[in-house]
Amino acid sequence: MVLKNKPLGFKLSTAWLTLCVLMATLGWLLPLPSWQSSDSDALGVPMFSKGHILGTDNWGVDQLSAMINGTRISLGVAVVSVTLGALIGAFLGVMAGYTRGWIDAIISMYFNVTLAFPTLVLLLALVAIFASPDPFNPGTTLPRMVVLTFAITFVLIPFLGRLARAATVSWAGRDFVLVAKSLGLKRRTILAQHIIPNVLPSLISVSFLAAGLIIILEGGLSILGAGGDPGSSWGSLLSRNRGDLALTPHTTFIPVAAIALTVMAFNYFGEYLRTGIDNRDSRI
Repeated sequence: MVLKNKPLGFKLSTAWLTLCVLMATLGWLLPLPSWQSSDSDALGVPMFSKGHILGTDNWGVDQLSAMINGTRISLGVAVVSVTLGALIGAFLGVMAGYTRGWIDAIISMYFNVTLAFPTLVLLLALVAIFASPDPFNPGTTLPRMVVLTFAITFVLIPFLGRLARAATVSWAGRDFVLVAKSLGLKRRTILAQHIIPNVLPSLISVSFLAAGLIIILEGGLSILGAGGDPGSSWGSLLSRNRGDLALTPHTTFIPVAAIALTVMAFNYFGEYLRTGIDNRDSRI
């Protein structure tokens, strides 16, 4: 009933993201071989083969198992990065936009300096610095996907923070906020009741768009050799199998299709929410 009056794109996007969430959370319950194991008797078998519905790659790795694990990693990186980036960015942006003065100047400088660096170059530098083994103790290194997640979060904070700051400045000048100030309401009350509830919708809308961008970034970094373990995410699956396109094209097309469908679903939700927010703001 909830989806009955929704557009077709909304229904399709909901169905795909629901499937992804189910694969990420419950996929391990399926009786499938490990994505890290190989079947020497089934090297590069095509899709819909017996025992391998999505086929295998040239190492004999079951692609359904690999895709389920890749869904967990890729969605995990996107969700964690967007959640942390939105929370930290919203806090800094609202604080800067409402208090103004020297606090605004310092936070805005951090935003501008970070955004001055090309995103991909900054991510590569952060991964190279924090995920590389210590030359004096080669056995110590942070997990690559953990470093990548926090690197993406660091890059995402200024984008979402600037959005939160701009929205806060806009809403802080509205009549109902000025009236609340004139009535002597405390700052935290004004923020909690009038500013943050109006800033959050636009931030959530952009967060959906950012989640799609993060999945693309993770794929690009994997192709450049800065992603996670080979075959651990959609991007690393694409990176590992792209050289076998002529022999086993399905091993490349499947992760590409998963990335494309997920990005389109996130983008649709972001645009859908943005349209609703624009309609709401026009009535306020």
